[in-house]
Amino acid sequence: MSWEMDPQLGRVVVGEEELKKRVTELGSKISEDYAGKTVLLVGVLKGAIIFISDLARAISVPVELDFMAVSSYGSATQTSGVVRIIKDLDADLTDKHVIVVEDIVDSGLTLNYLMRNLSARGPASLAVCALLVKTGIQYTQLNLAYVGFEIPPEFVVGYGLDVAEAYRNLPYIANYLGGE
Repeated sequence: MSWEMDPQLGRVVVGEEELKKRVTELGSKISEDYAGKTVLLVGVLKGAIIFISDLARAISVPVELDFMAVSSYGSATQTSGVVRIIKDLDADLTDKHVIVVEDIVDSGLTLNYLMRNLSARGPASLAVCALLVKTGIQYTQLNLAYVGFEIPPEFVVGYGLDVAEAYRNLPYIANYLGGE
């Protein structure tokens, strides 16, 4: 079945070309901000895998990659509010310039937990690059250095974002109509 015929997909929230353009812009801004430094991009699995791959290629300063897996969703479409680290980093963050690369920020609870955890590891700097931020539903004040797009508070899939592991390979971001 083609994506266009999938009854669980609604409108396109962010198109493929918009994604490419904005990721290039984010990479340029990060390159400018970290000129002369090496950046450690910390991808939050699994959702950020496609975004971090494209972002790393758009950055012109040296880049290192590491990954964490955290869970606050399980297979649901709404956060449980309980954060678990499923896979921790391999890298020592001491004196490194770390940018956490997130696919989507909604309540902010998971990211807030993650930032406190990583900050305690002694990085030289710690910033966040979020592809998507859902507007108006954050429970906590977040300092997001780089934001791709602000979107309405609706469930979306594609470009790494999933529902029960489906739709990650969609080349754009779409509203998911399949229900809660």
